[in-house]
Amino acid sequence: MNEEHGEERSLHAGPPGEGAAVLDDFVRHLDAELGRSPHTVRAYLGDLRDLLGYLDRVGTRLEELDIAVLRAWLADLHGRGLGRATLARRIAAARVFTAFLHRTGRLDHDFGRLLATPKRHRPLPAVLDERQTAEALAPLHDDDDASPAALRRQAVVEVLYATGIRVAELCGLDVDDLDEERGTLRVLGKGGRERVVPIGRPALEALRRWLGEGRPAWAGPDSGAAMFLGARGGRLGTRTARRDVHERMSAASPETDTAPHGLRHSAATHLLNGGADLRSVQEILGHSSLASTQIYTHVSIERLTRVYNRAHPRA
Repeated sequence: MNEEHGEERSLHAGPPGEGAAVLDDFVRHLDAELGRSPHTVRAYLGDLRDLLGYLDRVGTRLEELDIAVLRAWLADLHGRGLGRATLARRIAAARVFTAFLHRTGRLDHDFGRLLATPKRHRPLPAVLDERQTAEALAPLHDDDDASPAALRRQAVVEVLYATGIRVAELCGLDVDDLDEERGTLRVLGKGGRERVVPIGRPALEALRRWLGEGRPAWAGPDSGAAMFLGARGGRLGTRTARRDVHERMSAASPETDTAPHGLRHSAATHLLNGGADLRSVQEILGHSSLASTQIYTHVSIERLTRVYNRAHPRA
């Protein structure tokens, strides 16, 4: 049996008898009706096999599943040392499963709706300070500085930091998304939401150099309107863009080596440190919820606290 067939069988394998039949039906529901990815299907099935195994251990039939049993299962998981993120995913799987069981007449009520999702711990993002960022983004002026690869690397890091956009958004940019006169970029974000973000002078200059000197050297039949290109002329991929960031930042200094999301975190934090209001930063970052932006206020407050402790005579 080859690996592909083995994986397919593993997706449908499960407890013997009724549980296996239910999981097979649930797989079809996830795939055909909900359109969930194979990764999500695998994760949910692992979670639900654990639930069915728990029901078997405590002698509860599937049609007897209720909120008390679900909470007892979650308590059992917690007792086994599962983290918040894993518990949150298992609750999500249970919710989808009980909704499916109720819709197909296997349960009288959808008890999964009563489950509360534990709040996930959101670690504060690591950011560069303003000095580190300025030094890291200064042109290197080495022998390779004018090559298409070097020009692209400089433009990529400058644009990511100047605008705070996501790396996938950067790779999706087209040439006509740049408005040089206004100094803005049109960005297509998550959920197909479009926004316009300002771009500073250093980033605009790096972008002009890439578009004027670097991009033409690689442009070809497959380039289309893509702003950033790979060496073969196709649209720049996110993996290569991440490598550009690591190579460019580490070339400046090992302490400034960071990922694209680190530049995004740094941009947001520096905007708030400079006096930008939270709503404006939310719009620039493309967050649908202000709660996603508020994490950066924690970073700024940490910095403020450090400054206070160093400077105040009675801190």
